[in-house]
This record gives sequence, C-alpha cells and structure tokens, in this order.
Amino acid sequence: MPKVTSVIVPYPAYLRVYEPLAAFPREERAHWERYARRTDRPTTCQDEVRRALTDLLATPPAPVPVHESGDAFVTEVDGVVCVCPWRTRLRGWQALRDFGGDFPPIVLDAVLPPVVREEAARDYEHWLTRNPDARPWIRSATWHVPGHWFVLVADEEREWRAGTEGEPPVLRYRTRMVEARRRLARGLRTVRESVGEGALTEALVGVGRWLEEFHPRSLVELDYGGLVHALPADDLEGDHSAADAAEALEALREGDGETAGEAYERLVVRWRAVRQRGLAS
Repeated sequence: MPKVTSVIVPYPAYLRVYEPLAAFPREERAHWERYARRTDRPTTCQDEVRRALTDLLATPPAPVPVHESGDAFVTEVDGVVCVCPWRTRLRGWQALRDFGGDFPPIVLDAVLPPVVREEAARDYEHWLTRNPDARPWIRSATWHVPGHWFVLVADEEREWRAGTEGEPPVLRYRTRMVEARRRLARGLRTVRESVGEGALTEALVGVGRWLEEFHPRSLVELDYGGLVHALPADDLEGDHSAADAAEALEALREGDGETAGEAYERLVVRWRAVRQRGLAS
C-alpha cells in the first residue's frame, strides 16, 4: 500500500480482537478470505493512522470516513486465519463522541468546527438505527495503556522486539480469548472483594462485556502501537506492566495490602510519566 507520508504519526495503544473466519457471516467471510491472501494489505497500526490523518487535513476536515474501511489486521492461530477488522468509520464516530473533553472549547472549535461535529453526530445516529448491535474489534488509548487492560494478559505472553533499520519496534501481548476472560473474571472478583465498587470495577466490567461479543476462539492482543515511537527503548524493554498488575491482584487475594500497593504504585508511576510526555508535547 502506498504510504501517505513517511512520518511517524500519533501515539495510541490498542486492544484488539482477532476473530476466526468462521465467526463472520458468509458474505463478509468471503471478503476476508480473499483479503487474507493479498500480499499488498497494510500490516501496521501506522498505516491505519496515516490514512485517517489524510482526511483530517482536508478542507473542511473529515473526522469520520465517508465509507467504512474494508481493511483488517490478519494473523493465524494454530493454522486458523483470524482477522481484526479496522472499522475505522465506526471507531471514528465513537472517538468523536468522546473527543470534546480533551480540549478547551476554543481549541476544539478550531480543530473541528461545530458544524462538522454536529453533522458527524447526526450521521452516527442514523447509522446506529440500522446497525444497533455494531461493535468495534479495536479499542485505543492515546499516550497510555489503560491499567485494566493488563489484567487480560500475562508477562510470559509479552513480546518485545527492538527496532531495526526498516522494521519498527514492537511491544505487545497476545493471549487466547478464553484466558483473557478467565483472568478478567478472577481479577474483577478480587477487586470487588478487596476494594469494592469504583472506577476500576466499572472499567473491568466494561471491557468484559465487550469481550463477550466475540467468538470464544478469538485472539486478544494488547499492542503498544505508536507508543513504541515515543518512548526510549530502555523504558520499553524494562516495562513489565502486566507482571505488576498480576502481582498487585495476587497480593490482594492473599490479603497483603503492602505488596499490592507497591506493585500498583509501580504501574501508576510508569504510566503517569508517559502521560506527562503527551501533555508536554
């Protein structure tokens, strides 16, 4: 696929679900079967972000694509082809819905004029009446990885590759859906029993409901995405956030509040520093 630009663009992290082809309706399954055989399909998150940015550079800006993307990320699990559709249009609408709280009104209006936002919101409402059960295969977070995402994965599933000439660095976790659901259920039970209801409980419930929408033989991927271009290689290599999350939960289960607090503090401090980089940029 031709690149719009060679510049590395924004710094989101991603939580993705790859579903086996059998999970899709027949017509869509045929599309993804053909797509998976292509040799020219995009393969990195930067490809998707570059494409979205070209729409924002238009006049007036187009915060949401006019047509839904026919692209996806593709992988194999035990010889079974699994795909993670981009669904860029749907995700664009959802991101725009939550976009306003990140900027002062004067800045927001300059970036995306009210008339553009209002038109996109109307389009989304109309689309939802025809597609009430639609859900994205990808969740994203800018300048951080939400702490509750790490509950889904284990440190031994961590994959770190330093970048080489022509190959970007990679930091990601991949796990089977059954393992992600099991860890989440156990973690949610621990948090409820030890801490009670609150923001963390709500976040875990939300991601759990999302995961229930997918085929049980899916693959779940937590990908640092564009963050690998913003953080020093030494920081990435030493980042074992999933291990910190697991240690905190295990300590809570054992009633060891001190150890739980220390592990949680390591997680919080690490990601606070990352988010401060975003504010400084």
